[in-house]
Amino acid sequence: MLRLSWAGFRERWPLFLGALVTTCLGVALVQSSLLLLLAVAGLRPAPGASALEAMSVAAARETGVALMGVTLGFGAFLAVFVIASTFAFTVAQRRRDLALLRLVGGSRRQLRRVLTGEAVLLGTVGGMPAGLGVLAAQTRMLRDLGFVPADFAAPVLPWVFAASLGSGVALAVAGVLVAARRAAAVRPLEALRENGSAARVMTRGRWWLFAVSAAGAVALVVLAPVGGAAGGQAMAISVSVCASLAFTAACPVLLPALARALPARGVLARLAAANLRDGVRRSTSIAAPVIVLTGLVLGQATAMASFADAGQRQTARDTVADFVVAGPVAAGVPGVAAASTETEVPVVLTVGTGDLAYTETRTALLVDPVAYERVHPASGSLAALRGRVAVAGPGGDDVAAGDAIGIRFGDVDLGRLPVVAEVPAGAGGGPALLLPRGLLPADLLAGASERTFVTVAPTADRTEVAARLGTVLPVAEWLARNAAVQNSTTDGVLLVVMGLGGLFAAIGVVNSVVIATGERRREFAAARVTGLTRRQVLRAALLESAAVTAAGLVLGLLAAAGTLLATLAATAAVTGSATAVVPWTLVLGVVAGAGVLTGMSTLPAAWSATRTRPVTLLAARD
Repeated sequence: MLRLSWAGFRERWPLFLGALVTTCLGVALVQSSLLLLLAVAGLRPAPGASALEAMSVAAARETGVALMGVTLGFGAFLAVFVIASTFAFTVAQRRRDLALLRLVGGSRRQLRRVLTGEAVLLGTVGGMPAGLGVLAAQTRMLRDLGFVPADFAAPVLPWVFAASLGSGVALAVAGVLVAARRAAAVRPLEALRENGSAARVMTRGRWWLFAVSAAGAVALVVLAPVGGAAGGQAMAISVSVCASLAFTAACPVLLPALARALPARGVLARLAAANLRDGVRRSTSIAAPVIVLTGLVLGQATAMASFADAGQRQTARDTVADFVVAGPVAAGVPGVAAASTETEVPVVLTVGTGDLAYTETRTALLVDPVAYERVHPASGSLAALRGRVAVAGPGGDDVAAGDAIGIRFGDVDLGRLPVVAEVPAGAGGGPALLLPRGLLPADLLAGASERTFVTVAPTADRTEVAARLGTVLPVAEWLARNAAVQNSTTDGVLLVVMGLGGLFAAIGVVNSVVIATGERRREFAAARVTGLTRRQVLRAALLESAAVTAAGLVLGLLAAAGTLLATLAATAAVTGSATAVVPWTLVLGVVAGAGVLTGMSTLPAAWSATRTRPVTLLAARD
């Protein structure tokens, strides 16, 4: 069976080229992300570092580990998705060959073994060590985004590259399992005649995937308003994931329907529309990565931008202050009605007890409760914030009044402190806890981020008060800058996800277009002998590609619209005002990029497929 797999792999290598590139990239990402994950997890503060520096390193370590975990998981998922769609398409293109193999005595089990053997060969070739280049690029990205120190470098561990062979085979085999099972289940005569189950594109598995994914998307939209700030954002982002999978599964039904809705004026346009309706497998393989790219990238970007804007608006609405001063403000400054000095520090929190306890690095805010209430009246009463207690902050979704939270800052272990109150959750996050000033030794807080919100007395002159305070920022300007800083980590994660999604989607689109167009030589030849010129055939192929891309973009935008709907509901529940920010520049970039990508892939492939004289192709026999 392995010899037969090798013969098929060698003879049909153009069909496997895209899957091979995807496997190589997936393995390289696994190698690089695993090396960086181990290196980031081993980050430790320098000897003699202060408590604040040690806590900052701990926070960077947790952020870096989370980012590399997302990269590792998302890269593996996209690699399997593209490989699976490629294998499903290549198996459909070879169904006559596979049917002949069955007719000469091959069993279903042997057919599955042949296809799995091809996947093993693909994974073996694609699993060669290729992660050093990706490692350098990812390391530079982590430094530029501020996730790791400027001198950070990941050591090269030989065993990681040895494991790459296994990861390459695992990615390829995981991608081929469904296609191999379906190919083995088709009766050989049906495959030769292209009827029965061989002609059915919308399989039972696709219907199940559509039903489960669509139900999940609807459930997430309904539950997002009750998920709180963090939970609502996570569920809103996940809506586009479920909706993208649902639309991808239902492509064989949705694409012909959308094709009928597209304008088809002229012979070439009608020919392109007919080809789109007839070549459902081909159209589905091209549209699927476009749907996933559009849905994931635009859905995530919309949710993050909307929640950030909602958080900024909520903070501005709930903050009664005129200026923000970097550092403390001396008591008794004329014209100052209220001044709340707030010191932000990273702390290690232990939440829960027993087997359910977990530890993570979060942000705490040291405040004076009376002054904080005056500047942030929406926080409610903080009269109980006295002594060794804590209050759940706007970013403390997993902390509630009545809990006992373990708190550690550097070598100072405060033990378990009771949570005596809760501040309303903020859409933009914020500190997980509020602690009373004086709870931590002042000498350990040197260099911590500290600001003072100042409210000017109604009878005082704002300009004179600002001159007495020194360097000040209007509250609106400070809030905008602070939101940009808080969103830098989120933007970095989004950049990673968009980059991965765009790269894998590009590979999937190019591969599907090249395979589909290369197998249409006789079809193009038949069109030319009926009177179409070569240029007209190329134009028809481009129109068909544009129609498939447009349909994929429409479905992807609908998937992202599900996230937008959940975001509106979640922000309204958290802040009292529905907020939506659509990144139109990114939307236009994705639409234009998808169109250019498919067009630039279709034209060379169609030109190559029409080089041979039509009579020569039509006279050939299989």
